[in-house]
Amino acid sequence: MPKMNDTPLRIADRDFSSRLLMGTGKFSSNETMRDSLASSGTQVVTVALRRANLSGQNDPSANILEFIDPDKYLILPNTSGANTAEEAVRIARLAAAAGLPKWIKLEIHPDANYLMPDPIETLKASEILVKEGFTVLPYINADPVLAKRLQEVGTAAVMPLGAPIGSNQGVVTKELIQIIIEQAIVPVVVDAGLGAPSHAAQAMELGADAVLINTAVAAAQNPVAMAAAFAQATQAGRLGFLAGLASRTQKASATSPLTAFLKRS
Repeated sequence: MPKMNDTPLRIADRDFSSRLLMGTGKFSSNETMRDSLASSGTQVVTVALRRANLSGQNDPSANILEFIDPDKYLILPNTSGANTAEEAVRIARLAAAAGLPKWIKLEIHPDANYLMPDPIETLKASEILVKEGFTVLPYINADPVLAKRLQEVGTAAVMPLGAPIGSNQGVVTKELIQIIIEQAIVPVVVDAGLGAPSHAAQAMELGADAVLINTAVAAAQNPVAMAAAFAQATQAGRLGFLAGLASRTQKASATSPLTAFLKRS
């Protein structure tokens, strides 16, 4: 790949060479998840605390952390399942008490049908967790005003959805994400709804700092190969953004202008 003037993805005080973040839900087995993470080249892995065994006792149905090497990946606990700010804060504190990194992907979505994030509760929880020293990455609707407010209270990133969770619709919130990116002072991670490698490339071409993928890989016929495809697409989209995309026009423009010998005398 041609060398471009790029810098690592920096979130809070940590640098990452990969701009692909990976979720761990919906995989057919923990072994497939483990192999897909390796294939993706990711360095940040989100884990729902309700799926992790934090008791110290062997629980075969909740042993996901045994398949994620903490020396290789930053484990990013998420508060999936929380309906209120209070529930999300409690989950974050539990993760920290169990020895997981004091980083949290903040998810609060009380609507079970569409899993849309609650903006009021998300802002409230962010204010509390930032004051308690957590590195907070909030999952939000593609709302530029909320994104600014979250950055003002000290979140380390903002994570607007491209489309509803698990819908595989792609970047349907493109125009709003562009505004968020334009105004951002922290990394913008497009999260949720990206169902194909081309969707990840599109998000990166917009100028997003990273993407987070889960369902599209976990539900693929070959998750390990799909993880590799998303890794390459993320890199291609980033390179396209850095290279500078050609402007779009309404009219055709010849790539090979007519030369003199083709013109009539």
